[in-house]
Amino acid sequence: MQQFIEFVTSNPMLSLVWVGLVVALISSMVKQKTAGYAVVTPNQATVMVNREDGIFVDIRNKDEFQRGHIAGALHILPSEIKAQNLGPLEKYKSAPIIVVCKTGQTAQESANLLHKAGFSNVKLLKDGLISWNEANMPLVTGKK
Repeated sequence: MQQFIEFVTSNPMLSLVWVGLVVALISSMVKQKTAGYAVVTPNQATVMVNREDGIFVDIRNKDEFQRGHIAGALHILPSEIKAQNLGPLEKYKSAPIIVVCKTGQTAQESANLLHKAGFSNVKLLKDGLISWNEANMPLVTGKK
């Protein structure tokens, strides 16, 4: 214990960095456990869509969506989700809804908002379309 105290007093900046990292790690774990969504892989998402009548919700901008998206995905912008403009999704209240973005980072807020709006089975595609492409899953182009 004496060595620990000596280290902290000799290296205050390094000690603060370690404390910050530990706090960030713990808060990240707590946030993930209390989120209104679960993270799924491309294979798990495909099973949910095929067996449980799930739906992909792509939240990327219009140009990115038209360049390539998952077949059957609904295109809804994050601003529409924030404004509770969820008309096309109403029939999927209890079905799996897999929220997709480019990297999996920007979809977190939209997934939480969908959960708060009463959708009970919200999922987030892990690493977004990057993981979809890495799994060699198909994309379609054009308007859908």
